[in-house]
Amino acid sequence: MDTDLKCNRLTCRRPLSNKAVVTTCSHIFCIECANELFNASRLCPACETTLAEPDDVVLCSLQPTNDYKTSVLSGLTPSTILEICSRAISFWQYQIHQESSFQQAVVRNVNDKNAQLQKQLENVVREANGELIILNNKKAELERDVELERRKVRELQDASREQNKEYLKLKV
Repeated sequence: MDTDLKCNRLTCRRPLSNKAVVTTCSHIFCIECANELFNASRLCPACETTLAEPDDVVLCSLQPTNDYKTSVLSGLTPSTILEICSRAISFWQYQIHQESSFQQAVVRNVNDKNAQLQKQLENVVREANGELIILNNKKAELERDVELERRKVRELQDASREQNKEYLKLKV
């Protein structure tokens, strides 16, 4: 399979490539997380299954050599080998199902956050549009006031010119 296994510790989720720790309850952890988690207690952190037996938590190579594969399976009956294969396939099915569930949860969370941000954006846009309307109204009002003041200034300039003409006439 092309799917990478990931550490089942939700705060880690590191892709596993070389060595990992596998539990009999079908969970897998990176070495760092396993050292931290299984030194404190023998409970699986993913499902809280008690892992009391020595083989309940095993360090395994995720890329074993061909010689290792041969030596491990040699001497076993075909039914035992098929049982091992069946359990390995079940492990992978479980891991893929767990990964799918995790990704669905991530997508739900992202969609929820997106919806919240969308609402916030709509509120910000609505508020900004409201402020723009208020500011545009104030601008229009100020432009009217400026135009009125210009007219007054023109009238005063005209009146001043008229008075200046009269003054010049009187002076002459």
